[in-house]
Amino acid sequence: MDKYVVRQAIKKREDDEIVGYEIMIQSDNDSLYNTSEGAVADTISGFLTQNNDIIFKDKVTFLSFPPSLFFRNTPKLFDKTKMVVQIEDSIVVHPLAAGIMQKYRKDGYRFAINNFQFSPKYFSMLEMADYAKVTLADKHDEKGKKSLINLVDMLHGFNKKCIAVGVNSKEDYDLAKEVGVDFLQGNYIERATITKSSKMDYMEGNFYHLVVQVSKDEPDMEEIERIISRDASLSYTVLKMVNSKYFSIRKRTSSIRQALITLGINQLRQWVYLLSVKDSDRNNASEEVLKLSFLRATLSSALVERMHTSDITKYEAYMIGMFSTMDYIIDATMEEILEGIPLPDVVKDALLRNEGIGGQLFQLVLDYEQADWKKLKKDTEKLNIATNMIAQLYLDCVEEVNEIWNGLTNEFERPEEEVEEETPVN
Repeated sequence: MDKYVVRQAIKKREDDEIVGYEIMIQSDNDSLYNTSEGAVADTISGFLTQNNDIIFKDKVTFLSFPPSLFFRNTPKLFDKTKMVVQIEDSIVVHPLAAGIMQKYRKDGYRFAINNFQFSPKYFSMLEMADYAKVTLADKHDEKGKKSLINLVDMLHGFNKKCIAVGVNSKEDYDLAKEVGVDFLQGNYIERATITKSSKMDYMEGNFYHLVVQVSKDEPDMEEIERIISRDASLSYTVLKMVNSKYFSIRKRTSSIRQALITLGINQLRQWVYLLSVKDSDRNNASEEVLKLSFLRATLSSALVERMHTSDITKYEAYMIGMFSTMDYIIDATMEEILEGIPLPDVVKDALLRNEGIGGQLFQLVLDYEQADWKKLKKDTEKLNIATNMIAQLYLDCVEEVNEIWNGLTNEFERPEEEVEEETPVN
């Protein structure tokens, strides 16, 4: 039985804080809530238990359970402080649901009612819910907007937090903010509130030259050292990275040369995008975009290993994912951003024209990210990728990205604090 899992960010309306993620699970290309329950429930239960540490260790997780798992008290296997149980229609209409929910509530569990509507069956559950999710579909005309405003106002009158789902475009984003929801969820969230840098400021400094150097087949490490050494911001971020928890070196170093030796060219290539974003410029939204680029890059390169092809390398796949979010951050088209950067043709073909094997791979990643399961099935067939391993591979990549990110942004306490001195560059 093939299964897919993807997480979608949920952010506050009034600022850029990401408060949690919904984990969306699909099985055999159909909603698990519309299929035969027995085998699906067992599959989902085993999958969640196996990946408990990955799914529930980041931010709060919103998660739906099939009725059989809900009534078997499966949610109680997981940390109630890290989870919000979503109530689907199949549970709302069940005669035993209210009594089970009351028991959960007494134990401190939180609930969100999915796709809340003006209907007695939903109001009967509202007292026990903390959140209500409302869809923006077909609500952009005046009648729909007025109906949505009334629904949100009513939910606020009952002291319930309202989450707008399906925020997949700027129009959806503007509508959700206008009607006054508390939180927003959808494919548009990561890039909705980024303040873009100008292309001139972003690409004409030392970072541009650094990208050019690390993209070469045989990078000149001395030139890379000179580029970093003459830029205070790059020097600071490289040293902060190499002295971070991820590397766990016993002695702090203030040497750019030693830092580059520790990093190695492959990791420098992977993380050069992170180095470009100054700490002072980073906010919650831009961090989510950076993490999204890392996740796309890590997943793309991992998928190449399963494709058994020489038409695209892991490095090329990684660069497709890494550069795919540049137009979220830079106030320029992707054509302008990539102009003059010596990236392989397979990377540019994928990002500029969605062509070639790189374009097919990138489309697969996007369809998975957007939970478009029907298109995903066709993508995997084109690339001859086994679908039964993608869900676990995705979660493994999420864990790897979180581990790297936390390692880069947290200080590492060493048993000794000797510092290696900087070696001057001739």
